[in-house]
Amino acid sequence: MRASLIVALAAATASASPLSLPELTSSGGYGYVRSPDRSVSLTSPRPHDYIDVSKLPKNFDWRNVNGTRYVSISRNQHIPHYCGSCWSFAATSALADRILIFKERNPGNKPSVEVHRGVVLSPQVILNCDKKDNGCHGGDQLEAYRYIKEHGVPEEGCQRYAATGHDTGNTCTDMDVCENCLPSKGCFPQKSYDKYYVSEVGTTLGEQQMMAEIYARGPIACSVAVTDGFLKYSGGIFDDKTNATDVDHAISIVGWGEENGVPFWVLRNSWGSFWGESGWMRLVRGVNNVGVEGECAFGVPRDDGWPTPTKIEEKEEDKVKEPQEETSVESTLGGCRQKLHFAGGERVISPLPHETMDVTDLPKSWDWRDVNGKNYVTWDKNQHIPKYCGSCWAQGTTSALSDRISILRNASWPEIALSPQVLINCHAGGTCNGGNPGLVYEYAHRHGIPDQTCQAYQAKNLQCDQFAICETCWPSKESFTPGVCEPIKKFAKYYVSEYGSVSGAERMKAEIYKRGPIGCGVHATSKFESYTGGIYSEHVMFPLINHEISVAGWGYDEETDTEYWIGRNSWGTYWGENGWFRIQMHHNNLGIEQDCDWGVPLPDGSKPNDFVVDYQGNEAETMVVLHSSDDQCHLFTDVFGRLLQLLLGCIAIFLLYIKRKLEFPIRPIKVWAMDVSKQSLGAFYIHCISVILSIVMIAASTENYDEVRK
Repeated sequence: MRASLIVALAAATASASPLSLPELTSSGGYGYVRSPDRSVSLTSPRPHDYIDVSKLPKNFDWRNVNGTRYVSISRNQHIPHYCGSCWSFAATSALADRILIFKERNPGNKPSVEVHRGVVLSPQVILNCDKKDNGCHGGDQLEAYRYIKEHGVPEEGCQRYAATGHDTGNTCTDMDVCENCLPSKGCFPQKSYDKYYVSEVGTTLGEQQMMAEIYARGPIACSVAVTDGFLKYSGGIFDDKTNATDVDHAISIVGWGEENGVPFWVLRNSWGSFWGESGWMRLVRGVNNVGVEGECAFGVPRDDGWPTPTKIEEKEEDKVKEPQEETSVESTLGGCRQKLHFAGGERVISPLPHETMDVTDLPKSWDWRDVNGKNYVTWDKNQHIPKYCGSCWAQGTTSALSDRISILRNASWPEIALSPQVLINCHAGGTCNGGNPGLVYEYAHRHGIPDQTCQAYQAKNLQCDQFAICETCWPSKESFTPGVCEPIKKFAKYYVSEYGSVSGAERMKAEIYKRGPIGCGVHATSKFESYTGGIYSEHVMFPLINHEISVAGWGYDEETDTEYWIGRNSWGTYWGENGWFRIQMHHNNLGIEQDCDWGVPLPDGSKPNDFVVDYQGNEAETMVVLHSSDDQCHLFTDVFGRLLQLLLGCIAIFLLYIKRKLEFPIRPIKVWAMDVSKQSLGAFYIHCISVILSIVMIAASTENYDEVRK
């Protein structure tokens, strides 16, 4: 796509004044490249053959059908580099929408949580492996659907978008389709995961065929001609007056409507939420404006939208992608999730849920993934790709906050998924070497957090400069891809009005029920890493919190008479139960009820009423996270603190013993001990007791920390 610096959308408005746009070269900007092969593969009747289009509703929009949002999250193809991948985004976004539509129409005997779960498909796999298209130098959504029909496509948690393709040197090995990364062994192909296929591939031509196809089976992928007006679009019904129909960009269309007698299409772009109307556009309908009513493409989800399990055999060339750069702390301790701490103290300005409600009246089961048939949780993530990164402290908190925004907005469009990479960039609690989730809420209160279309997750520590919060990229005269990037000046940020801690099952239930998911620390063990499903339990005498997750509900298993928590991890959807887990309540649960956190977001992008300018310096980082020259997290985590305490205690005892032996070498130990007791302060005895407790705690933990990740 002919992209440049796109219009920025102000935080609290639907449109904003466009920023200055760089001059585009004639050699750059064409992301849609028409394939000469226009063949289709159809086995079922076409909707326009059996639907009377004249009887379709005047307004129909998959963003809201009977109160349910069927469309997936907005994307930005232009970060972290410029890449002409619009065709891949248009195809995968429209297909992801259709998968949810088809599953809800044909639930079979599947659990309702799985029926309502939306997916985000990986455009990166198409860029890596669809050799009939040109990767970041352009392609055709019709070819993308042909690839998916033959090979399938996994979710984003298998392969993160990197704005690269086979044209820029990427390969298409098993690892380039679905990977996992560990600090001890680098990156490697994931052996089992799900793929989604299409059973049919087709095209539409003209307004009536488009409307029938969208209404019957869901969004479609179309092409448009990008004009200067299109680039600068900031809201309203767009009507290009240049008569341009030479299409060079791909988008998806999810519905139509009419306003003041003007018919329009509802169009989804892939240029970030700061462009247009939260990343979307209304385009005049019925006159082939910017060529939109030419040939569009679609795929029909196979197996009613349900995935196909995939298993691979490990190949020698796929065993390790690259060694990890930052492994010493991670491989030693399995994470640096520090004990929850708020540098400025907790901020509680309204009554706490457990103070205002009778917890005994709560239901036996509560799950924000399925409340009266509606899913309120946001997309599932994988912190460990494209490389291993100890960012659980940023993932669990942003997932919980994003879910709470969704709850406050009644799961309406658009889905807001906050960016964990911004928190990593600006050390808002930590880095890829771990951090303190409490400081995420303090940062969100003072600065706000943008959504993921502002800053792509790259799983690495970056500088907190003007690009670190919100950026976009475009082709230059010197480089089509990766091009050059520029910070966005106006964009939506989401703030937190209050925040605090919570512990104990009853108080956690009240907080979750009243206000939504919470973040919690757990002791991630090697056994927990291997979890594949069911109600998990593990006895750890003294849990050492080293990993942050979010908790979105609870349940009760009648067969085993067991209460359990419903938790979301950030290790990809191939882990556990589609990235989630159930764990026993009250005991044998890795300390999940000991150290939890919550924040109350402002869903409209407004600032807190008491918002003040932050004081100088990045206090969140300097007060809690200690760094050495190589940016490693060292002291004051649970494990490091206890090890240091043990070491210092042993040294103190040894030195005192040597000192007394040198002074009175022939006196018996009993007399020496009495002398020490007379001279020592009470602190000495307290320290000895602390040392003994430390020995017990460390001995009680039998886990191999080399194999534990946060």
